Amino acid sequence: QVHLVESGGGSVQTGGSLGLSCAASGYSDSRTYSRTCIAWFGQVPGKEREGVGVVYIETGATLYGRSAEGRFTLSQDNAKNTVYLQMNTLKQDDTAMYYCAAKDSCLGLPLHAPLYDYWGQGTQVTVSS
Repeated sequence: QVHLVESGGGSVQTGGSLGLSCAASGYSDSRTYSRTCIAWFGQVPGKEREGVGVVYIETGATLYGRSAEGRFTLSQDNAKNTVYLQMNTLKQDDTAMYYCAAKDSCLGLPLHAPLYDYWGQGTQVTVSS
């Protein structure tokens, strides 16, 4: 059973930075893990989860949602089965619960939440003025 654990959320002022981590476990071997896509989604109450960015583990390729482009950066440490999201120049609109998600196949829309098989418990990011 795949298990995702997020960490690193917190409170920051506008213009500040935060780094989030997503540690994955339960993959049978590194080859299986390498075939996955791991993404971050943000969600505010009453709204759908919005794709922040996704990393294709095998190639390291990344793709970002419109609001994250140019400000957020994804990276990975495959030895630790961990994906990182560095969030810079944060805005109040970035305030949300951030979820890490993984899917066994990277086919399909990259930031379409229903396609993801596994989800973490979420970590709160609050940006204040």
